[in-house]
Amino acid sequence: MEQKRNYILPIIVMIFLFGMISFVTNLASPMGDILKSQFGVANWMGTLGVFANFIAYAIMGYPAGNMLSRLGYKKTALIAVSIGFIGVGIQTLSGTMGSFGVYLLGAFIAGFSMCLLNTVVNPMLNKLGGGGNKGNQLIQTGGSFNSLCGTAVIILTGLLIPNITEARISDVFPLMYTALAVFALAFIVIALTDIPESPKQADKEQTEEKSPYGPLSFRHFVLGAAAIFVYVGIEVGIPNVLNKWLQNPDLNVLGSGVNAEAIAGSVAATYWLLMLVGRLLGAAVGSKVSARKMLSVVSLAGLVLVFAAIVAPQTVSVVLPAFNGAKGFDLVNVPVNAALLVLVGLCTSVMWGGIFNLAVEGLGKYTEKASGIFMVLVCGGGILPLLQNAIVDLKGGEGYLASYWLIIAALAYLLFYAVIGSKNVNKDIPVE
Repeated sequence: MEQKRNYILPIIVMIFLFGMISFVTNLASPMGDILKSQFGVANWMGTLGVFANFIAYAIMGYPAGNMLSRLGYKKTALIAVSIGFIGVGIQTLSGTMGSFGVYLLGAFIAGFSMCLLNTVVNPMLNKLGGGGNKGNQLIQTGGSFNSLCGTAVIILTGLLIPNITEARISDVFPLMYTALAVFALAFIVIALTDIPESPKQADKEQTEEKSPYGPLSFRHFVLGAAAIFVYVGIEVGIPNVLNKWLQNPDLNVLGSGVNAEAIAGSVAATYWLLMLVGRLLGAAVGSKVSARKMLSVVSLAGLVLVFAAIVAPQTVSVVLPAFNGAKGFDLVNVPVNAALLVLVGLCTSVMWGGIFNLAVEGLGKYTEKASGIFMVLVCGGGILPLLQNAIVDLKGGEGYLASYWLIIAALAYLLFYAVIGSKNVNKDIPVE
């Protein structure tokens, strides 16, 4: 009887929450431009919202796994949604108060929620689907919706900001109100739903025989954990700096007579859209191509694209589809550098899965603890973009493309990991 229950409503809510992870996280990047405008801060300080959001993973990542084990899916999900509501609410309040510090506090609290949601949504969707192929299908559906929401929030932010030099947090209140409404609805639905749990998991962890080994005993996992740190920084940093560069009013990269904010947002959103395309393609060939080979190819391709974007002349332009403010959807001219960076979305789309698979290969009973460590190192998504924007500032606010040398170094490390670092050299450690 338990398997035949209808979980369609909580499944829909979980998929929406999957999207909210990307929605709230990606909102932090364009918010950096708003903060820079409203409070007159430097590029690197504008990125502190992203930093606060991701650094929460470093603090909450490992405890999140323990919380899920002790409290179960339902209680952990309710706590995560409540924290998310509070975090976004504080960010909204900062727009009314006009306080930079209050916004950073809200971003930090929202980061706790995103970490918890990341920990609970994947296994909960698998549970609600009954496991197996159906559970995996629901997770893939959630991942696709995650990419769509990441694309949408960048586009919508660009459309809501009339002029980047006069942007205010209040300009994006509609997006924040939407997030608050989804969190509130999710809390009600989850609270009223009987979610299947795994009560024996906590007992299993308590009675598990202590071992002198752990995930950090495996070289390929340690290097893989560093790869996840680097990867999330790449994924977030590329569109973050790209968006800032294209809409910078002092550089006038897109020329006159266009809505630079809307176009920049659309171009950056195309990066996230290509990540969705890449994930779909990766899923299609995943059973035929090894994770090592896939990660090697996309890391090398990413290196070539980013290097070409750095050295290509900015006077050469290509046509890309984008929203051009009141003119609506239009074909616009953008520097070829931007187009090359957008294409990297196809490469980064499959990196997380590849790195994770390679890093936990052969870990056996240590896999769950390894997952908690992975969640901690998601904080790279806040640290690398901060460093990238600091490079921009060191170059007098004009070193946007030069900052991508940091991405080059990060991609080179991923290529090293795929080819050499991912090999398990600790097969003598018992994992059963």
